[in-house]
Amino acid sequence: MRNEVTRRDFLKRSSGAIAASTVILSGVDKAFAASSLNEGKGTIIDLTICDGCASKDTPECVLACRKKNENNFPKVDKSQLKPYWPQKKYEDWSDQQDNTNRLTPYNWTFIDQVTVEHEGNSEQVFVPRRCMHCDNPTCAGLCPFSAIEKDQNGAVIIHENQCMGGAKCRDVCPWDIPQRQAGVGIYMNIAPDYLGGGVMYKCDFCADLLAEGKQPACVTACPKDAISFGTKKEMKELAYKRAYEVSGYVYGDKENGGTATFYVSKVPFEKIDAAIKESKQESNDHNFGRPTMEVNAENKLDTLSGMALSAAIAPVAGIAAAGFAAYNKMKGNKENYEQNEKE
Repeated sequence: MRNEVTRRDFLKRSSGAIAASTVILSGVDKAFAASSLNEGKGTIIDLTICDGCASKDTPECVLACRKKNENNFPKVDKSQLKPYWPQKKYEDWSDQQDNTNRLTPYNWTFIDQVTVEHEGNSEQVFVPRRCMHCDNPTCAGLCPFSAIEKDQNGAVIIHENQCMGGAKCRDVCPWDIPQRQAGVGIYMNIAPDYLGGGVMYKCDFCADLLAEGKQPACVTACPKDAISFGTKKEMKELAYKRAYEVSGYVYGDKENGGTATFYVSKVPFEKIDAAIKESKQESNDHNFGRPTMEVNAENKLDTLSGMALSAAIAPVAGIAAAGFAAYNKMKGNKENYEQNEKE
């Protein structure tokens, strides 16, 4: 059961963003990332084995993920849905909860499918997509409210009761992984007319299962054993060994500064990335929920501009906290005044 967070809890926690920025700039979280190479968990997704559960209407890993996380999916009161000023729209997936063809707040993993020409052959490639669980997650470093953390097992987690849905995490993720649902979250209890986009949702690596020494739901559900699980160090070594066996390629080791998710393919990932982009263009599908696979994607926290941005964002939490407090005080005064008028 998730802990409820009060306004006071939120305002207190938001001040942690300043400390988080100091950690990033001092390199401490990079040290943690380095240590997690040996202690954290990782997976290999073998694209030479995955067939997208061709005989099934929905892939088994997707079904397992949905069943495991259904109690964590957003519960929306549609009567409360509205844009917050000055926005003119909001993101609502509550009418598409059964959509399994992309990432949504109700679907944290899906299998993409593309056809790639390679060495004179036409190859059909099935690509399971979810959070990569980066070593030095850009999303955590640039969240103004410190709502994202990387735990001791390497899982990158969004704390629902602390997230304001500002989507900074999605903006800086090379794969646009986190997806937003409006009408839920702490902003609804603070100032729903003036701030907050909802809550961001994504795969959390089944962090609760990892804490119990168990494997993620997608791993145990795969009927083809296309997903391997172990320590990140083991998975990295095994990924390169497997790539050598199939004269193939590894994805996820260098991307965004390194991740806990390693893909192995006999088709170059540049071609897979190009095929995904071409498919999206042909279908006029430019949404966030179908990630591309850019090779050697850069981690923005490793750039001067990224570090400057992280330093600039951190004080936002303090400023926002003061604003929330003022809003609540004014709202309380107004409510008291209206109550006195009635009496």
